[in-house]
Amino acid sequence: MMVNDQEGSGDRRPAGPITGEAIVMMFWFDHDVSGWGWFAISAGMIAFWALIIAAAVLLLRTLSRTTEPRPGPPPSPEQLLAERFARGDIDEEDYRRRLAALHASGPPTRH
Repeated sequence: MMVNDQEGSGDRRPAGPITGEAIVMMFWFDHDVSGWGWFAISAGMIAFWALIIAAAVLLLRTLSRTTEPRPGPPPSPEQLLAERFARGDIDEEDYRRRLAALHASGPPTRH
């Protein structure tokens, strides 16, 4: 295709009329997206941002986690009775009577 370039005019346009072939050649990539294309793009965008947000939340939770010791098993009935006796909540006679009652009843059963 020839271009008119007259000296001093600065006019650069095609020498002849634009034909259908030139117009088709300019748009041969077909940028038109159908309904399914828009759906795929939208779903992909939502999935992308969901992954980014989930990764950020998991990273923040991991970095802000404190290392507190986990509580051990609960104290046995004998230990609780000994603690009460040590604090002075019960006297020695009461302690011995309750301890004998615990040992007479046998080991605790789990339900």
